[in-house]
Amino acid sequence: MRNVSINLLDDTPRPVVAIGTDYSYGHVLPRHTHRRAQLLYGATGVMQVSTHDGNWVVPPQRAVWIPAGVAHEVLMLGVSTRSLYIEPLAVDLGSQCQVISVSPLMRHLLMEAVEVPLAYDEAGRDGVLIDLLLHELARSAHLPLHIPLPVDARLLALCQGFLQRPDAHQSPQQWAGQLHISLRTFNRLFRQQTDLSFSQWRQRACVVLALARLAVGEPVTRIALDFGYDSPAAFSTMFRRVLGQAPSVWLEGAK
Repeated sequence: MRNVSINLLDDTPRPVVAIGTDYSYGHVLPRHTHRRAQLLYGATGVMQVSTHDGNWVVPPQRAVWIPAGVAHEVLMLGVSTRSLYIEPLAVDLGSQCQVISVSPLMRHLLMEAVEVPLAYDEAGRDGVLIDLLLHELARSAHLPLHIPLPVDARLLALCQGFLQRPDAHQSPQQWAGQLHISLRTFNRLFRQQTDLSFSQWRQRACVVLALARLAVGEPVTRIALDFGYDSPAAFSTMFRRVLGQAPSVWLEGAK
């Protein structure tokens, strides 16, 4: 199915409903929920998914798992999606959103799934295709592309400010001073609220924010300097530390 709302198809008596949708650049899906879990795959473009727990940036050729009932908002930056709406008992990737890798096989299955009939024959070829897709989904790898956000209002304001203007030179000492607490108290609070150290959070935020810019062709040098890194090499080293690949290698894998 193409360019149709799941709200019209949610009662389809099949474990999976596959829908392909094309979005204009900058299109925003306001915060909403689904009864079914959703696998949201971007064949092109970048998606930014926001929930109460944090933000996820989904580069091209990756997907985000959105559990049933989780309220989420999505910003589409030149995206053509393939979505699977999955009955909660059909597969379980956990109760929180996560960005996942998409194997070449899974990519082809997703593209094909939107072409199968809505009430596909579960015992026939289309049913086998959907079953294989669920098996591939269950074994997919999780990617560290989540920026957790704290609940503490004062700390949340600092984190949101950083996401608007990332600066690799910002330090925990600076943030502790702005909150008028000791560095030790700040470090403890930050880890309690995000499950990451300040340095880990800052690096992950820079990587995730950079992915959206890299995906639309911005040069590494420009991004590195905008984020406060002393050189493109310093940025690439940090990027490789977080994702295990240099920016150029990551982008090549997204094609």
